[in-house]
Amino acid sequence: MKPAVALLAIAAYLTALLWVDRGVSYPQQLGLGAVTWVLLAAFLVRLSGERRAQTLGVVAFATVGEVTGSLIWGVYSYRLHNLPLFIPPAHGLVYVAGLSLSRTMLARRHASWLVVAAGASASVWCLLGLTVLARKDVAGALGVPLLLAFLWLSRNRAVYAGVFLVVAALELYGTAIGTWRWAEELPGTGIPDGNPPSGVASGYVWFDVMAMLCAPLLLHVGRAATRARREAPQPETGSAVPVAAREPML
Repeated sequence: MKPAVALLAIAAYLTALLWVDRGVSYPQQLGLGAVTWVLLAAFLVRLSGERRAQTLGVVAFATVGEVTGSLIWGVYSYRLHNLPLFIPPAHGLVYVAGLSLSRTMLARRHASWLVVAAGASASVWCLLGLTVLARKDVAGALGVPLLLAFLWLSRNRAVYAGVFLVVAALELYGTAIGTWRWAEELPGTGIPDGNPPSGVASGYVWFDVMAMLCAPLLLHVGRAATRARREAPQPETGSAVPVAAREPML
């Protein structure tokens, strides 16, 4: 599948998913989760082994972040005050969308401009959150320098830029329609937070960084396990049955 087609398909699905989730019951939300897992699996089979490991790593790290940030700390909450089943696979789709964006023909020709656009957008958003937006966004501003460091220093900066742009669009959309909402301040700290915070994408990028670091190890472990299964001695077939076992009982 061409990167531009994958990007548009994922964007359309996530847009529809969040819109539908606004009015569904919990059992119906479970159904949305099942569909999202199936869609992620369909994209995974089209990826290389390394990209597949990275995507699954993002799902794992993001799920830990979701449980910590939403269910335990309460920095943000979903409509039903749970962790919707579609959220973990949606993180994987977001990563695939950001990766696809960075691999489109236009982005590859102008990769530096993609990075500049992401960095400039984050910086402007940060400044607006500290000055003119209705909710002061100090917490979000704390995450922007980390994002800018990733965009400046990492060799994967184009992927991180793509992920930031996808995440920023989804955060603005998801909070606008009420799928989730960020607390007015970080619980227990008194630090004002935006809805959504400008630095939220730095968390997503951190998931990507960790997934990319762990992907080679996951691939090595997986290949070693496969090799061990292939080299394991197989039980002999057609072996003689003990005479005592063959003799009929009198």
